[in-house]
Order: sequence, then structure tokens, then C-alpha cells
Amino acid sequence: MVAALGLACVLGIACALVETWDYLLLLRALLGLALSGLPALAMAYVGEEFDPEALPAAMGLYIGGTALGGLLGRLLAGLLSDIGGWPLALGGIAGMGLLALALFIWLLPPSRHFRAQPLSLRGLLGNFGQHLGNPQLRALFLLAFLLMGGFVALFNYVGFRLAAAPFGLSSTLIGLLFTVYLVGIVSAGWAGRLVPHFGARQVLQGGIGIMLIGVALCATPWLSAVVLGLALFTLGFFAAHAVASGQVGQHAKGAKAQASALYLCAYYLGSSVVGYAGGYVWEHAGWLPLLAVLAGLFLVAGWWARRL
Repeated sequence: MVAALGLACVLGIACALVETWDYLLLLRALLGLALSGLPALAMAYVGEEFDPEALPAAMGLYIGGTALGGLLGRLLAGLLSDIGGWPLALGGIAGMGLLALALFIWLLPPSRHFRAQPLSLRGLLGNFGQHLGNPQLRALFLLAFLLMGGFVALFNYVGFRLAAAPFGLSSTLIGLLFTVYLVGIVSAGWAGRLVPHFGARQVLQGGIGIMLIGVALCATPWLSAVVLGLALFTLGFFAAHAVASGQVGQHAKGAKAQASALYLCAYYLGSSVVGYAGGYVWEHAGWLPLLAVLAGLFLVAGWWARRL
């Protein structure tokens, strides 16, 4: 994790120094590859180092941290960009990454339950096959695909909706709507603490139900209702994501880092596929059909969660 964060910081600073689009695109791609080494390992670390009873709450806190990072990244990048352009925005975020790396090295306790395994392609493929053969993990991977895909699709295109009639909001006001991520910070930890009392499946389905209510409110022509809908949608998503990601570590029978990597692969694959497909629906059919498609995806996710 230290190596992944360190490499990401170096690449982030390099992004602020280049002057051509091609090099910027290449460095951003490498930055994404470097960062991918952190979340899968972090989820595995939480799964290995915490007692099973404390795992849901711990994973909820971790997911809440990702929500805070997403919010700060959007807001600070916009602020720094207004001050000094995109180079300062990228460089400033990379500088914050260096500070985070120093705190990470200082504060994170060393792993006590990690067991090293020999590195071989055959072993890696065998672990992947074992995880994909686990019906519980397959259900979690599909949930990650559907939930993250729908979340990204809604936030990708709600800005276009709010910029058009009858709302006509400015880009600044639309950007401020991302402060609804704050409710995700709260709901992720809250959902983790509910799992020992109600069970993972019930809390997960409850989060999906709240997402559906949020989608319904986003279909209204009233700004206050749309803002409330986005807040509920975000609350439900981070609650469901916290529970699902926490279950990966509990159901993986060894090689937890690879199980987490598969979950995150499905998670980001959903953001790419559904995020792009949502744009096609928005462009050719409009806002309400897009919401109907997303509601259908979340209904499938709620039904699939019964397998847990």
C-alpha cells in the first residue's frame, strides 16, 4: 500500500508538470493503475486485522473515508483550479497525497495476521477461480457492478438535467451538490454498525430501497425534491457499498486481497459500462427513461441480494 501511494503521488506531481494532452492522458492512466493497489489491499487488511464482530463497522468507516475523499477531491480541485488553473489543481491534490502518505506510514499498525504466499501465476489464477466459484462472492461482485454503475450514471448526468429548464443552475451550484457525499460518510459507518443487529442482507436491501426512493424524487420537477433525492440516493449507496464490501472479506476463504480486487474490478467496471450506457439513454431518450433504467438495475440488485 505504501508503494502504491508513493508511486501515485509521484505520478500526480508529474501530471501537473506536463504540457501536452497525450502525456497527461498517459500519466493519468498510470496514476489509476498505481492507485488500484491501495483499495483492494486496504479491504484485505481490514478483513484480516479486525475481529469478525468489529469488521462491518470498521469497513463502514473505511468506506466513509472514501466518500470524504471523493468530496474533497471534487471541491478542492475546483477551488485550486479557479486560483491557478488545472496544473495547480492536480499538483495540489498530489501534494495532499504526500501528506496522506506520511500520515499513513506513521499511523497504520503493522499487519499481525498476514501470511505470505508464494507468488506464481498458477496460484493467482487458482485463487481467482476459487473466488469466482463461490456463489456468495459472485453475488457481491454483481451487486458492486450494478450499484456503482447506477451511482456513477446518476451523478454523471444529473448536472445536465439541473443546468437545463426548469432549473437552470450554474456550474458552481451544481458542483456544490456533491456535498451530499457528506451523508455517505455518515451512512457507511451507520450501516456497518447495523449489520450485527439486523444481518447483512437486510441492511443491504434497506440501502438499495433508500436508493430507489432517491431515484423517484429525482424524477420530480422541484429542486428541493431533487436535492433530497440525491441525498437519500447517496445515503443508500454508501450504506449498501459498505455492507457489500465488508462481506467480501468474510466470505473469501483465503487470498482476501484477490477477492477484494475482484470486487473492485466489478465495481469500476460497472461505473464504466453503466456510466457510458446511461449517457446513451440520456442522449436518445431523456432524463425520466434514464431514471427508469437505473431503478430497474437497483430492483435487480435488491432481488440478487437475497442470495446473501
